[in-house]
Amino acid sequence: MPWTREQMAARAARELRAGEYVNLGIGLPTMITEHLAVGSGVTVHAENGILGVGPFPYVDEVDPDLINAGKQTVTVTPGASFFGSDESFAMIRGGHIDVAVLGALQVAANGDIANWSVPGRMIKGIGGAMDLVSGASRVIALMEHRTRDGEPKLVAECALPLTGRGVVSRVITDLAVLDISDGSFVLVECAPDVAPEQVRAATGAQVAERQAVAG
Repeated sequence: MPWTREQMAARAARELRAGEYVNLGIGLPTMITEHLAVGSGVTVHAENGILGVGPFPYVDEVDPDLINAGKQTVTVTPGASFFGSDESFAMIRGGHIDVAVLGALQVAANGDIANWSVPGRMIKGIGGAMDLVSGASRVIALMEHRTRDGEPKLVAECALPLTGRGVVSRVITDLAVLDISDGSFVLVECAPDVAPEQVRAATGAQVAERQAVAG
């Protein structure tokens, strides 16, 4: 069966390595902090000015002055630091963020991502998404495989306004984990009891099988 949102966040947490500086986009990606083990060595960056974001607080731990970029209350890890948005974006634009995990409206088979605007709907602005996809060393899209209407969100070509071109390397959805390689989606892993055929049927582009590495 498809992964739940919690399971998707847990699967995405497995992508992160000790020593990495990671930015988690608004929405589903912020749930990843709940699945990082104590002492994981992963440092979470919030673009509003925190380095060392921890899991969400319990009710008796809430500090209204501690929020992430999505205005959710958070905790911080030992040794966390605080700074202005100018320094925060200097970190992003300077190439100091190893991984950005972002939600997406569409991801194309060539790695293009659209995650900030749907024509005809009111938007608040793009935020830091364009900076993140161009500044981070690795971009992972964490998203539902289909829209609420059942349309594919993994497509041959994005129809929505782009956030970045050719920047996504891996996609984690409720159905599967897919890499982007040589202009196509490559199936890495299916959610439990989800068959590759189901993933292909839900994807608006060709899905190739990952080639086994010869031993």
